[in-house]
This record gives sequence, C-alpha cells and structure tokens, in this order.
Amino acid sequence: MRADLIIVGAGMVGSALALALQNSGLQILLLDGGPLSVKPFDQSAAFEPRVSALSAASQRILERLGAWDGIAARRTSPYGEMQVWDGSGTGQVHFSAASVHAEVLGHIVENRVVQDGLLDALYEADLGLLPGARLEQLRRSGDDWLLTLTDGRELRAPLVIAADGANSAVRRLAGCATREWDYLHHAIVTSVRCSKPHQQTAWQRFTDDGPLAFLPLAKVDDAEHWCSIVWSTTPAEAERLMALDDAGFCHELGKAFEWRLGEVLESDPRHCIPLRQRHAKRYVEPGLALIGDAAHTIHPLAGQGVNLGFLDAAVLAEVLLHALERGENLADSKVLGRFERRRMPHNLAMMAAMEGFERLFQADPLPLRWLRNSGLNLVDGANEAKALFVRQALGLSGDLPELARL
Repeated sequence: MRADLIIVGAGMVGSALALALQNSGLQILLLDGGPLSVKPFDQSAAFEPRVSALSAASQRILERLGAWDGIAARRTSPYGEMQVWDGSGTGQVHFSAASVHAEVLGHIVENRVVQDGLLDALYEADLGLLPGARLEQLRRSGDDWLLTLTDGRELRAPLVIAADGANSAVRRLAGCATREWDYLHHAIVTSVRCSKPHQQTAWQRFTDDGPLAFLPLAKVDDAEHWCSIVWSTTPAEAERLMALDDAGFCHELGKAFEWRLGEVLESDPRHCIPLRQRHAKRYVEPGLALIGDAAHTIHPLAGQGVNLGFLDAAVLAEVLLHALERGENLADSKVLGRFERRRMPHNLAMMAAMEGFERLFQADPLPLRWLRNSGLNLVDGANEAKALFVRQALGLSGDLPELARL
C-alpha cells in the first residue's frame, strides 16, 4: 500500500496532524496499534486518571479541526485562576484570566475525551485509517520509507511522521538519537473528591519532595468537588503512598496539600508513573519528522505536554501546506528543517523552565529557599509580568501557527 504521507500513531497529536492536512490533496495513511474505536460516553462515570490542561491555543486548534464540539459535549472543566505556593515558606503567586480580560485560563480535559473528539472528526474526514497496525520494521527503499507491520503488510511513503509517543517505535527503528534523564521522581495520578469546592482554580503546592497539583474537574452531579491530582515525589515515598489503603492515602494527600480544599473524602484508583525527560537531538531527517512525545517529553508539572504537541502538529501542517503550494518536495530536509527551527527552541525553553522550577523547589539550602519565596512574591506583585505569563499561557502571544491564532 502506498501513500504520500504516513502518520504513525493516532493519539491526540497524530490525529490533529491528520485532520490539519485533510484537505491538502495528499494521500494520507494514519495508523495505530489500537482499535481506534469510540465508546459511548457516560457523563456521570468516574474520571479517567490521565488529564491535560488544554490552553486556549490548543482549544482554537481543536475548534478549527472540528474536534472541540465533540470534546465539549462529553466533559470539560474550565478554570479561570491558578494558585501556586511554596509549602516550606511564604512564597505564593496567583494568576487570573481576568487580568487579561479572558474568561478562562484553559480547560482540564481527560485525555480519552480529547482522543474521542478527534476520532469523531477523523471518521468524518476522507483519510485512510489503519487500526490494529503495529510497526515491526522501517527501512529506506529508494526515495521512500518501507514500513513492515507485524501482520506482514507493507506500506510505502516518501514521508513518515512519528507521532507514536514517548517510547516511539519509529524513532527507535530510524535510529534517531535522544538525550534522556530520569527526574528521580514518580508521579501518582488519580481523581479525588474534596469537602470544599475547587472554585474553578488550578492549585499547585511545592512540597519538599516535589510538586503536588489539584486540577479542577466538573461532573454533571457535582460541579466543584472533584479534582485530578498529580503528586510528584521520590520513588520511596511513592511506593509508601501507593501501599496505603484509600482512607490512609486521602489523609496523607489532604495533609500534604495543607487541607486547602478541606478533607479529601474519596479517591479513585491510583496510578504511579516513573518520570523521565526525553528530547530528540533532531526532530527531522530526510523524509522523517518527530512530533509530540516522540520528539520531547516534559514534566507533567503543568499539564503542558499535549499543548506543545498540538503546536508541533499545527506548525508541521502549516510548513507542509506552504511547501505544497510552492511545489517543493515535502520529504526534503530543507522543508522539514523549517518545522524544526520553529518548534525546537520553543519546546526546549518550556522544558528548561519546567526543569528549573522542579530544581528550584527541591532545593533545600536557605538562600535558595529565600530566593524562591521572594521570587514568587515578587512575581505576584508584578501585575505586568503576570499578565505577560497569562498571555503566553493563553496563546495570545509568541510565534503561533495559523491554526492557533486568534
């Protein structure tokens, strides 16, 4: 089977890229190891453990791809404020959408909900979908890539896009080098119900062992008491917390969060994920591009990973469509290099910021503790600096692709 372009991985980022290119005239194949099926959604069902904090820029991308209505019809949780504070000091900072005359800072959405909204749009589009397709081999064949699937099928295309996640098979089989390091932290993720309402606010406390985030969730029968939590801590502490029964875990969680939302009344099943940062040394080579987690994984500190991925997809689509208009060869390194030059500095800056935050808040020496407390309070008092941060977070400034612009 031959195509102009093969996207490996129909997760959130791969699906977004396919939709962004659907009217290009290119013959596109989107393949995934999963069934690519959409199950009926029950709005009163328990929350999925993995969520993303979708920025306004990501929302605009999803709206223009025809996926947002399907997402909003299922379940989204808008938040208009963000409270960040240092648990071992007095530093705190408060961000508000109102500071830039916006209604919300973003939406907390379960990853499965985003995925299903994108799948709805994919099934309405004229694209080649290949579910249950697992990649076994990848090699050059003339000017093309030859992909061999585990069931023996062979696919061929001059351009392959790796959107197959943090443990990308394409990246491994193509021999793309990465820089990787462990954070020496694990993240515990689950959903919990608190006695006090979350006030549509994202809460983040930096503890001595790592950051703890409470992200607001909205349920049809309980609009303001459920939160998605991401608790980043040492492996030994994560093991201890995972071994506790629900009542013991809820108590420890409430205590670590300084009872900011009252008692933690109940918890869904917990999941523990080892945290690893990874960044490809190059995003492109002739006929190949890496996007989303296949190119870069980031600390889940602020739920920003998928926002970077959607911007990757939107920029790559824009670069390919412009090249198509000019009659250029899409697989050419010169064309693909434009995507890398636009996205790599932005992704690296975001990764460095997250890394810096993480290190600063784990630092115990008194001068550093004083610095971070003073820094947080300084930022909190600098309304213009905060507004700049909020504008950046909302996708109201910076080098944005057309799909993400206001």
